[in-house]
Amino acid sequence: MATSLHSWKEIVDVSELEETSDLPKVALVVSEWNSTITHALLDAALEQLTHVGISREDIPVIHVPGAFELPYGVKRALSLHSEIDAVIAIGCVIKGDTRHDEYINKAVTSALMQLSLVGSTPIIMGLLTTENEQQAQDRAGGSHGNKGYEWAVSALKMAGLKSKDVKRKIGF
Repeated sequence: MATSLHSWKEIVDVSELEETSDLPKVALVVSEWNSTITHALLDAALEQLTHVGISREDIPVIHVPGAFELPYGVKRALSLHSEIDAVIAIGCVIKGDTRHDEYINKAVTSALMQLSLVGSTPIIMGLLTTENEQQAQDRAGGSHGNKGYEWAVSALKMAGLKSKDVKRKIGF
């Protein structure tokens, strides 16, 4: 969801989430590479999740070395916490002098999508893929807001969708 013209608060209506009595369980997997960026994204996601009433102690956070390790971290989160309703994978890949970023971005995106589709738990791809560090900073609390808030709201909405699917027995 692009926020170049709007703040996340203008785009996302969280009022329906705040009225939920049965709060979902959301796990976070965060890359340590580009930690200034990823920790700002993590903090925003945690702020949004606690804003709707989820206790910080009920939000597992798993740290992995880099973006490439995010899919394994997600898989691990799901195996350790069977009651998880959604997972947010947070990372940041900044383009460099080689095509390394393209290979990492494609591999991570594909693996996260596979995990989401073959499992029963929604995976939110919180992977910034930017041309430079300034673009990353702009999306981690700068001029474009903080994507961590948006990812948390997406996780809450997808967890709600998962809950509806379970009740209706819809899905794979």
